Amino acid sequence: MTVARIVILFVLAAVAEIGGAWLIWQSVREGKPWWLAGLGVLALGAYGFVATLQPDASFGRILAAYGGVFVAGSLVWGLIVDGFKPDRWDIIGAVICIVGVAVIMFGPRAAVQS
Repeated sequence: MTVARIVILFVLAAVAEIGGAWLIWQSVREGKPWWLAGLGVLALGAYGFVATLQPDASFGRILAAYGGVFVAGSLVWGLIVDGFKPDRWDIIGAVICIVGVAVIMFGPRAAVQS
């Protein structure tokens, strides 16, 4: 269940952060209504809370791993929402990032004694 929980939380965080940034982009750069930026700010705030639900207690580890999820998720968002066509270098880079996420989150660690 822990692996599934980690993956689900990373996906939720990605949707909140990337979606929030996209909404702000739409408002500011694409001239869409101002209230979209407000929704984007709320979504970005939700991202911050979702990240705290990860089972690992290390802020640095969670944010570092999420960075890889953000890279891959941004390309997927662009593909689905904006019609962006990633090239092979985008895909290779995203795969490298996701491998990095797996190493950070699931690499064997010695038990820490208090």
